[in-house]
Amino acid sequence: MPENSRIVLASASPRRLELLASAGIEFDVFASDIPEEPIPGEAPADFSVRLAKDKAVATAARSEGRWFIGADTIVVCDGEIMGKPTDGADAVRMLKKLSGVPHEVITGYAIYDKARDGILCKAVVTKVFFKPLRDEEITAYVATGCPMDKAGAYAIQGGAACMVERIDGSYTNVVGLPLCEVVEDLRTMGAL
Repeated sequence: MPENSRIVLASASPRRLELLASAGIEFDVFASDIPEEPIPGEAPADFSVRLAKDKAVATAARSEGRWFIGADTIVVCDGEIMGKPTDGADAVRMLKKLSGVPHEVITGYAIYDKARDGILCKAVVTKVFFKPLRDEEITAYVATGCPMDKAGAYAIQGGAACMVERIDGSYTNVVGLPLCEVVEDLRTMGAL
């Protein structure tokens, strides 16, 4: 594929990389370094879409390629936007808050076509239902280190799988990239 028609994933997330590769898509990876802070009063879906757009556009300015995919996943529980925990105590706090209550996982994504200077942005929401968690389950999970680089302090595809009673919506969205929607939008934009 010519360099000027490459797809570039603007993320260092191994989960996003695995998901996109599982769809048989050829792409390059060029991680963005956008600050991930919400604007006061910003709605959670708007926040995740804004970050995804900023990641895609900033990466396009620094690398070769044509289509740039930016994504940002957040967990929202009782109005709190939960990003990655700052430390073990924050991970414990998040998991205790998620225990036994439904929450939303929102992934905003943006596909930027550098050649046309056009962008398509969307947010996908999945409702996740955690079982009530025992303190020792939370402590053991946090001790693995797994929660530390995950929004909401958990990975549904990893050690937290046994904490999830059910989901309503896209599983891959909870992992970090709503694959069905992203692939369809890549097709719509002419990247596939």
